[in-house]
Amino acid sequence: MESEQLFTRGYGRNSYNSITSASSDEELLDGAGVIMDFHTTEDDNLLDGDASPGSNYAMSNGGGGGGASISTHLLDLLEEPIPGVGTYDDFHTIDWVREKCKDRERHRKINSKKKESAWEFTKSLYDAWSGWLVVTLTGLASGALAGLIDIAADWLNDLKEGVCLSAMWFNHEQCCWGSNETTFAERDKCPQWKTWAELILGQAEGPGSYIMNYFMFTFWALSFAFLAVSLVKVFAPYACGSGIPEIKTILSGFIIRGYLGKWTLMIKTITLVLAVASGLSLGKEGPLVHVACCCGNIFSYLFPKYSKNEAKKREVLSAASAAGVSVAFGAPIGGVLFSLEEVSYYFPLKTLWRSFFAALVAAFVLRSINPFGNSRLVLFYVEYHTPWYLFELFPFILLGVFGGLWGAFFIRANIAWCRRRKSTRFGKYPVLEVITVAAITAIVAFPNPYTRQNTSELIKELFTDCGPLESSQLCQYRSQMNGSQAYPQGADATTTPGVYSAMWQLSLALVFKIIMTIFTFGLKVPSGLFIPSMAIGAIAGRIVGIAVEQLAYYHHDWFLFREWCEVGADCITPGLYAMVGAAACLGGVTRMTVSLVVIVFELTGGLEYIVPLMAAVMTSKWVGDAFGREGIYEAHIRLNGYPFLDAKEEFTHTTLAREVMRPRRSDPPLAVLTQDDMTLAELQAIISETNYNGFPVIVSKESQRLVGFALRRDITIAIENTRRKQEGIMLNSRIYFTQHAPTLPADSPRPLKLRSILDMSPFTVTDHTPMEIVVDIFRKLGLRQCLVTHNGIVLGIITKKNILEHLEELKQHVEPLIDDI
Repeated sequence: MESEQLFTRGYGRNSYNSITSASSDEELLDGAGVIMDFHTTEDDNLLDGDASPGSNYAMSNGGGGGGASISTHLLDLLEEPIPGVGTYDDFHTIDWVREKCKDRERHRKINSKKKESAWEFTKSLYDAWSGWLVVTLTGLASGALAGLIDIAADWLNDLKEGVCLSAMWFNHEQCCWGSNETTFAERDKCPQWKTWAELILGQAEGPGSYIMNYFMFTFWALSFAFLAVSLVKVFAPYACGSGIPEIKTILSGFIIRGYLGKWTLMIKTITLVLAVASGLSLGKEGPLVHVACCCGNIFSYLFPKYSKNEAKKREVLSAASAAGVSVAFGAPIGGVLFSLEEVSYYFPLKTLWRSFFAALVAAFVLRSINPFGNSRLVLFYVEYHTPWYLFELFPFILLGVFGGLWGAFFIRANIAWCRRRKSTRFGKYPVLEVITVAAITAIVAFPNPYTRQNTSELIKELFTDCGPLESSQLCQYRSQMNGSQAYPQGADATTTPGVYSAMWQLSLALVFKIIMTIFTFGLKVPSGLFIPSMAIGAIAGRIVGIAVEQLAYYHHDWFLFREWCEVGADCITPGLYAMVGAAACLGGVTRMTVSLVVIVFELTGGLEYIVPLMAAVMTSKWVGDAFGREGIYEAHIRLNGYPFLDAKEEFTHTTLAREVMRPRRSDPPLAVLTQDDMTLAELQAIISETNYNGFPVIVSKESQRLVGFALRRDITIAIENTRRKQEGIMLNSRIYFTQHAPTLPADSPRPLKLRSILDMSPFTVTDHTPMEIVVDIFRKLGLRQCLVTHNGIVLGIITKKNILEHLEELKQHVEPLIDDI
């Protein structure tokens, strides 16, 4: 019955002290195993609902207990709450049903008391407003940290190239703001800013200065990368990666202690700045969601309404994820939709309102800080004033096809590399791997100006439309424009050698970004995927945009252009193609649709470009889905073996519950407890000899009819709590789960009543229930297990682990067992 065991190996459950123990962060990160390695008990933790007669789920474990008196020498555990009962171990899944019932019971209790006194009324007001208060604090902290990260990353990134002598804390742009010696052509050069070659060698030009700048660029990049990976490895292993796969898993009900803690927040904030500044092909936007959720988790502990209820806490985390995207892209509405579409598992209407408010507060704080000095929330905010034309839908759709192909290729290649990293010796040396990737990135990136600069600045340059104030190589063909026409008639002013050079450099940058992003995402440093994916799409889009623009100039008499593009008219906007390509590639990788379109729309501030964005994003999703429906985050969830039932997947097979339940015919019989004829020694023997995390309680060995369900953890806690508080509990003491004690001989030791930890209404299905319905129940109710019965007799159990294994078997075309039970 090993396949059915509901106990996580390595976590002792036989004592109360062992319940508080948790695996190290390193074990989860580096020992996650190969794909679908369900080594944790999260999905297997079994339902524990505390019920008392005449009520549904007496969640306080108190009251409602029977009429036994003290003289009967019975310990009625319903008289007071049992410490530890109703809480969860690390790497376990919460019981959504019980948590919601607990919250309703708490709410009824507060409402019933609020008219008793002014103090109770004040407490009820505090409880009602605590939700808004916690999301306000989360938004304030998220916006402040995002501004700090933006400013620090910008400064460190410029430190690789030089330093401002007049003020060390100024980045390159800020250093030259007050200079009167800058020119239009060389607006980024001023006496106050010195490159490392100028400081060390005293010369700004020549081979020697180039080599010195090259060396210092690589040195700083390696230093930042080494410091980032060292801090993560030593202090907070959970601070690595994007964090979104784990956030999705946590929001589905999984518990990972420390993943959203204070230490993780501090290290993630510091190392995110270092990782971005190192020049690795990663972004800070994804990890900002993790940072915001850390803030939400920390502030939720200030309010008992959320600190003592895991389901309510996840409502705060949903709002926090919206705030994270809001400050990452300056898109509050897009952040709310991202939380709804991409990460949240349970999203009631009031969570929608609070998510919107948290995103609003976070965006307001970031706007007040103004980290980029442009009065915008992001560096690459753009505005277009040229309309798009119908014939441009064709290249937009082509960009969508490219985004879908890129997304499918990236997911397969990155997952293959991450799986290889887990199974080879190379994965055991994360510091060496980060240093190696950072060295290759810096050495290859420096010669190309488009890969040398910060990725956000690259996206800004690609998004920006050419105008009289632009000095980019991409806009050199505009330098010969006169005041009346965009293109001088009769002159070959369409392109210049500078544009051809820029196109070659962009093409090389595209290949470089594609390769390095595959090997970078998954390193043991904070690494987001939004910005690298958008950069790849923006490069491809800009190349396509310039090509279409040149076609329109040289062949303006074609039927495609004749109706819309007049001679001398400016009808093509290459920056728009870059924006559409960025959205298509990001959609191909993440499979986001609605939220992605809204995020990019908020970036541009133009309603008229929604149709091109929708066309490209939907094409990207369709093309990507043709190669596999999983996005990159779902693929990493599956790779790490997290217990996540994706609501987007369809179950179309015809298997029945009896084919999936445990035990199977070849397994030992299901371990069960009887309701009133077991001794404490027999119960402890079952606990010590099995690794199951819960046991069905039946009437008797002869009847086998179901009474309820009891968690192994709660049984252990209740027994140890009883032994500490009461004398006379012996190994031959009778254990009973009924309302009244069974008839015992006069010389019998004191019995032990465990009715308070019994879930008297566990979810059950019959053995002929289609698995399609069972999977739907697990998804919509957030179940961890359900019992399989036949005419009221317990046959077996189905856990989330069993369902995930069954789904994986079906994906791999393995025939499931169909033996009759």
